[in-house]
Amino acid sequence: MIREETIQKFREIVGPDACLSSVEDLINYSYDSSVDEAMPDVVLLPQGTEQVSAIMKVANEEGIPVTPRGAGTNLSGGTVPMKGGIVLVLTRMNRLIKLSKEDRYAIVEAGHINLDLQNRVKAEGLFYPPDPASWSVSTLGGNVGENAGGPRGVKYGVTRDWLLGLKVVLADGRIIQAGGITAKNVTGIDLISLFTGSEGCLGIVTEVTVKLLPLPPFQQSIQAFFPQLDGASRTVARIIGSGIVPVALELMDKVVVNMIEDSAHIGLPRDVEGTLLIMVDGEEATCRKQVEVMEKICRDEGSSDIQVAQSAEEEDKLWLGRRSAFGVMSRKRPTCVLEDVTVPVSNLPAMIKGTVEIGKKYNLTIGVMAHAGDGNTHPMIVTDKRDREEWKRVEKAVSEIFHLAVDLGGTLSGEHGIGLSKKPFIPLIMNDDARRLMVEIKSVLDPKGILNPGKFIE
Repeated sequence: MIREETIQKFREIVGPDACLSSVEDLINYSYDSSVDEAMPDVVLLPQGTEQVSAIMKVANEEGIPVTPRGAGTNLSGGTVPMKGGIVLVLTRMNRLIKLSKEDRYAIVEAGHINLDLQNRVKAEGLFYPPDPASWSVSTLGGNVGENAGGPRGVKYGVTRDWLLGLKVVLADGRIIQAGGITAKNVTGIDLISLFTGSEGCLGIVTEVTVKLLPLPPFQQSIQAFFPQLDGASRTVARIIGSGIVPVALELMDKVVVNMIEDSAHIGLPRDVEGTLLIMVDGEEATCRKQVEVMEKICRDEGSSDIQVAQSAEEEDKLWLGRRSAFGVMSRKRPTCVLEDVTVPVSNLPAMIKGTVEIGKKYNLTIGVMAHAGDGNTHPMIVTDKRDREEWKRVEKAVSEIFHLAVDLGGTLSGEHGIGLSKKPFIPLIMNDDARRLMVEIKSVLDPKGILNPGKFIE
């Protein structure tokens, strides 16, 4: 428990309305979008880097655990306060500090919402590529903490690829600036990469500087339906092997499509085993030629129907189902486990086939959804954690999915992070020396171990 005198110090730093300690408030910040829960002792909502620094100085002096949090869309338990203490919510730090059209960068506070940035820069003819599925609510600070990706990762990569600078508050309250605003910067160790994907275990990101692109002049999407899931999987490998680099290449299986239809009623065929959504962007003539090539590949691999968007409205309609997939799956049962593993694209058919077989083996409903163009699959298990027998089967299935991904040359996470749920499986990927090095790095930056304790760096 945190002493009342200490809580009073926090009230003085952030103000009474930004220091929450009622049971109702604490419950609201005891969980994220994963299945784990733990109660904090107090919730603080700072409104600037200086306030974060002041909070950390007090927390460091008294050894109080601090769990940084944005919108709470984390899917691996990374923002669950496993050791109690402070949940530090950065959503009130949501300013767009600067947008430079000339130098193509933007500086935002950590609580700035991804889609808000997308829309703001689009109005200036600019483009910020990273687009996690939660972009309408997820924050840039959270995106940095998880190194979030999204459908556009095939062509444009993930959050790390678009960072120019970070402002970070360290465990003892010191404030550092990593990187800057220039396109090139090799001054010293790459601290941006050190903090990106560290899930708040090494420091608290308070400001983010991102690079921007000119808005692509044209984009076009196609949706292809396949009677056989293997046909859809093979199509992914063929498109990537053809030399075309799509913006996005998404796969959904029959389970996901039918759950979308049950909820959204957007006209997707219920009898197909696999659905691909593919987008290209660039010059119009080039895009249309690429679409023709992809249509032919889809037909060659057995596609039963292909739809090509001819307007912005049709684009939005094609992508509506994919964007809503997690939400509609989570309506089916009280618990939805959305996992995240990545394999080489050439092994994607084996990963998808193996996932389906694991679902059958444990008598579980597992929907397969994938950022297929970069091999990032999202098996979604709908279940009820309160059913102890079923939950044991879920845990066994998840373990087998992780082992399968590693056996296929893959990794545990492409964009959701490790957090709590994947912590036991890190030895599958990293040897003792590598894990020890992570602990040693944390001990330098956070010697008292107060930053997001209980997570993957221990």
